[in-house]
Amino acid sequence: MSEFKDPLYRYLNILQLLPRAPNKIATSTLLQKLKERGFQLSERTLQRDLSGRLSKFPIHCDSEKKPYRWGYSEHALFTADVLPAADTPTALALHLAEGHLGNLLPQNVLDLLGRHFRHAREHLDELQHNGLAQWARRVRSLPNGKTLLPAPLQPQVWEQVSTALVDNRQLRIDYRSRSKGDTKTLRLHPAGLVSRHSISYLIATVNDYDDLRQFALHRIRNAELLDAPAREHDSFDIDRYIEGGAFSSRQSPQEVELIADVAPQTAWLLGETPLSRQQRLEPLPGSDWQRLHARVPLDQETLWWIFALNDNIRVHAPKVWVEEIERKLERLREMYAAPTASDTDRRSAVETGPQEADNAITRENAPC
Repeated sequence: MSEFKDPLYRYLNILQLLPRAPNKIATSTLLQKLKERGFQLSERTLQRDLSGRLSKFPIHCDSEKKPYRWGYSEHALFTADVLPAADTPTALALHLAEGHLGNLLPQNVLDLLGRHFRHAREHLDELQHNGLAQWARRVRSLPNGKTLLPAPLQPQVWEQVSTALVDNRQLRIDYRSRSKGDTKTLRLHPAGLVSRHSISYLIATVNDYDDLRQFALHRIRNAELLDAPAREHDSFDIDRYIEGGAFSSRQSPQEVELIADVAPQTAWLLGETPLSRQQRLEPLPGSDWQRLHARVPLDQETLWWIFALNDNIRVHAPKVWVEEIERKLERLREMYAAPTASDTDRRSAVETGPQEADNAITRENAPC
C-alpha cells in the first residue's frame, strides 16, 4: 500500500513504538515490529531515521552495548502516549471497550493499551458539554440475570498463559483440580482461550495426549512459560469446538423441540427476544398463557434457563427434561420436608416460651 512507502507514515509508527523511560527497545526488536505492521526497511534505514529526522524528538539511545536500545528521554513531554488521535469518538470507543478486554487480550497488548485507556478516560473527563462524552456517562450494559464476581486471577498466570498462546509455546502449570481437590504439575500445549461468564478457560492438550481439555485460569496456582514450541492443533477450530457443546454439557448433538406452556410475562419476553430462530407462540384456549414451540439444543444451559423460570413454565417435551424436572421437584420436596437445625431451634423456643428460652440462653452463655 502507498502509505507504507511514505516516510512520514513510517516516522509516525516508529514514534508510536518507542517506550517511555526507563524502558527501551532494541533496534532489532523495533525493526521486527515495523515489519509486522507492513513496513519493508533495513536496520540501517531504521538507524538513519532515528539518528536523523527523528533526532529532533526527545529520544534517547543507549549505545553502551549492542544491540543499541531506544526510548523516550526520562523527562520527555512528547511520548507515544500522545500520538494516537485524541479525538472524542476514539476515546469513547476505547473507554467502552476497556472493561470487556481484560481476559480477551494478551498481557503485552493490554500493557500497550493501558496508557491509551487512561488517556481516553482523562480526555472524556475533561469534556463537560460534548455529547459523546455525555454518552460515556449515561450508557451502561447490564447482564441478563445474576452475575457472579469474577474469579480472582493472578497477573503472573495471565501473563504466562497469554504469552504461551500468542507465541505457540509450551506451558508448565500447577493446577488444582475442582473434583479431586489436589494440585498437579502439568505440561500443556495451548490451543485456545474462552471467557465464559466470570471465568476464563485455557483449552489445551496435556503432555503427549491428543484430547483437548479445559483449565480454569483461576485454578492455576503457578504458570511457567517454556522455550519448547507447543504442538500444532491443525484440526482445531474454536468455533466448532464451542458449537459442539464443549461448554454446555450437551446431551445430544441434535436439536430438539421444546414444547411448553409459558406465563403471560414470559410469553411477552419471548415474543421480543426469541429463544431460537425457529420459535412460535400460540394462545391457549381459556387461558392467558401461551404454548411455546422452539428448536433448542439439548443441553444443560437451556435446562438451567427453564429452571430459572420456576412456576412460569410447564414443560411438555422433550421427555428427558420433563423427567429431570420431576426428579428435581421430588428432591426439593424431600429437602424442604426434612427439619433443619434452625427449624428445631425455633420450635424449641416456641415450646419452652420466651422466659424459659431466655434462661436457656443465659445458662448457655454463663462463664465456666
